[in-house]
Amino acid sequence: MTITLTGRKLAVAALLVLAVVAAYVVGSSRPSAAQAAVLTSVPTTTGTTDAAQGGITVTGTGSVTGTPDTLRLNLSVSTTAADIDTALGSANNAMHDVIAALRDHGVAEKDLQTSNLSIQPNWTSKGSPDGYAVTESLSATVRDLAKAGSTLTAAVAAGGNAVRVDGVSVALDDTSALVGGARAKAMADARTKAEQYAQAAGRPLGQVVSVSEQVSGPSPVYYGRDMAVAAGAAVPVQAGTQDVGVSVTVVYAFG
Repeated sequence: MTITLTGRKLAVAALLVLAVVAAYVVGSSRPSAAQAAVLTSVPTTTGTTDAAQGGITVTGTGSVTGTPDTLRLNLSVSTTAADIDTALGSANNAMHDVIAALRDHGVAEKDLQTSNLSIQPNWTSKGSPDGYAVTESLSATVRDLAKAGSTLTAAVAAGGNAVRVDGVSVALDDTSALVGGARAKAMADARTKAEQYAQAAGRPLGQVVSVSEQVSGPSPVYYGRDMAVAAGAAVPVQAGTQDVGVSVTVVYAFG
């Protein structure tokens, strides 16, 4: 029997053949159930976490002692008069003399600062006005501690009876070197503790993970308020010592 295919029938037949071939290729490339089970059973690996690695947290302390090198002086002049102009003028003159004495003894302009000005009316016990009181306050920093006593005495003598010493303190001007020394001691202290803990745990000590610190002091040493100053005699000023402390918290990893 002879089969005659027209052009349209040939095209349809070709499409059917291509469909069969494509189905075969897709089916042969798909893994079997057994193959899929093998693929999904392959384990995955991850890196060791910091939490699993563990570590040691320790606190170290260190302190360094220094000698104060500056004196901080707070003083004021107070005057009274029947009118404001007279009271203010007298206070201005007294403070001018005090400042001049401080400058003559080496106190720099940048170390002089007006800290307060007060003008108040005075009243009698019966409530009637009785003149005015003026107070001017000054803060000064004396950086040559060896001359601090004579400088203070000269300032008080220049202002006369109008002067009142409100406070005197000695302090360290620059603590950066002391803080550095205390910090080194604190880190060494923390390292020693960490090594002891690591040895006790049977683990090698690793690198530092983090560091935090707290710096304490020094606090100024204050002398009494309204201290008496004898005219002509240099006030004895004892510097003493002050401590600068550093506390560090250090986290070490195990090696």
